[in-house]
Amino acid sequence: MPPDTYDFKVALNSLFKAAEAKFAPYVDVNSGDLHRRVGMYPGRNHRMPSCCEVMKANMGPGDLILKQPPKGKGASLTIRYMLPRS
Repeated sequence: MPPDTYDFKVALNSLFKAAEAKFAPYVDVNSGDLHRRVGMYPGRNHRMPSCCEVMKANMGPGDLILKQPPKGKGASLTIRYMLPRS
């Protein structure tokens, strides 16, 4: 079954928690890497647009888009999330 937005949220929160446990000031998350972590990427049934939407929806004050594909949703989207998350 293809991943859904919940799967991407869980994986993203897992990355936040792992980086916070190391007392990192931020974590850079790449959409291609996040989708591979969740599964089914690359592939015909990938859900890259949903992955990117979840990443952007989780942005808060101080977070930065480091790299973004021309159409905004693709495997090169990279966001720096400041830690700790609230």
